Amino acid sequence: MKKIAIPPTILVVLAVLLWSSGGLFIKMTSVSGFEVNFGRCLVAAITIALLTKFQALKADKFTFFASIFYVGALSFFAIANKMTTAANAIFLQYTAPIYILLFAPFVLKEKFRFADLMTVAICLAGMVLFFVDVAPNSELPPDTQFIGNILGLCSGVSLGGYMLLLRHPKAYKQNPASSVFYGNIFACLVMLPFFITNPSTWQGTDYFSVIFLGVFQIGLAYFLFTYGVSHGVRSLDASIIGFIEPLLNPVWVFLIIGERPSTWAIIGGIVIIAAIILHTLRTTKNQNEER
Repeated sequence: MKKIAIPPTILVVLAVLLWSSGGLFIKMTSVSGFEVNFGRCLVAAITIALLTKFQALKADKFTFFASIFYVGALSFFAIANKMTTAANAIFLQYTAPIYILLFAPFVLKEKFRFADLMTVAICLAGMVLFFVDVAPNSELPPDTQFIGNILGLCSGVSLGGYMLLLRHPKAYKQNPASSVFYGNIFACLVMLPFFITNPSTWQGTDYFSVIFLGVFQIGLAYFLFTYGVSHGVRSLDASIIGFIEPLLNPVWVFLIIGERPSTWAIIGGIVIIAAIILHTLRTTKNQNEER
């Protein structure tokens, strides 16, 4: 691969900025979350295949298994954005590290420490706050927002499972782009029945948003992030930079659409993000001391 002249850290930041636009462009569409997810995943699969020069097409059974969790992360998130606020959808998706902490001892045989327990407890407390109140200026009924929050949690569980499998020894033998490529393909197949049976009248904004989501928010963003990490950006730095996404995602939606999350949701999001960042820093410090 030809070396990119832009510093790797800048590429990771650009990738995260693109990721943060997901909530906005999903909200901008007038079609269902199922249709948005079908379109963006189809475009993303083509984009990733082209950017990786079709290397992403090589896969094994483990890759296909990991792709199932990727499908859940994408699909639940897209539908959640249509049923609750963008802030709730992204913050609840970012509870993924909680499930990694809970299941890593069983999947990766890692030790579960007291600090892990405290992190999980604090994040669970933050998650509860999302269900205390509804968004003040949302046209969505409270019951719909509640279901959207549940789907946001499901997105977090799926993302946690996907990230956990990427850390499995079997995953090191595969190109990580493969699970992303096939995850998008499988997502298209899952969404296809909804796309066919409930067709909507697509407008210009819908086509623009879906193409942007597929090409830039998923395809190009993934390429830039993995390139940056593989060319010198530390995992810790990449993880912390990644938290720009849940912070900016609701900001873009508020500035463009005017959607405001509830006060309790904002507090819950801050609690979750702070707990995970502190846990990441503590874990990295302990690992460095053990070396």
